[in-house]
Amino acid sequence: MSARIEVTPLFATPVAATELPDAAALNRELRAAIAAREKGHPGEQHSNLGGWQSSWDMEQWGGAPAARLLAAARAIADRVTVDRAGRPVSIAWRANMWANVNRAGHGNEFHAHPGSFWSAVYYVDDGGIAADPSLGGELEFMDPRGPGPAMYAPNLAFATPGGLSIGANETMPPRAGRLVMFPAWLLHQVRPYRGKAERVSIALNLGVGP
Repeated sequence: MSARIEVTPLFATPVAATELPDAAALNRELRAAIAAREKGHPGEQHSNLGGWQSSWDMEQWGGAPAARLLAAARAIADRVTVDRAGRPVSIAWRANMWANVNRAGHGNEFHAHPGSFWSAVYYVDDGGIAADPSLGGELEFMDPRGPGPAMYAPNLAFATPGGLSIGANETMPPRAGRLVMFPAWLLHQVRPYRGKAERVSIALNLGVGP
């Protein structure tokens, strides 16, 4: 008889995804606000490789739809955060947010968001990627455990949940109305978009303190 093996998957990294209700109406309003802002303001350059990125104060210029999105993100953050004893929390999350418009060939290089607890991305328009994955534009996360296992034995993996990608990366396709929340320290990038439309997203950070 084989001995019983108890495997504990330690140090899991949470990535939470949800579809916001009434997203179609919210996205129409967000898209209009972003289009007006892009028309009157030059883009910023940070991790983006091409495309237009707004200033990091969309919570100030985005109006009512930006406020609704931010309220939803704060509520989700409360649901996926606990204190060190595992008890639920209700936090007055401080926040900043910005818009991204990617067209053909545009993406973002690997980066993290220092100074925050959670980061999130919300998809206003997936640019057709949900219907045609060949258009690229995926959100890609780098394994925080490092590349060691894949470098040493790239043909082997761990027989645990999430163990098949050890030492490699994971991707999530964008979908209009989807919000993805992850630890702000988790390295991530956006693969180049190969469509002919516009991939429109909103990024935001949630932190604690004044």
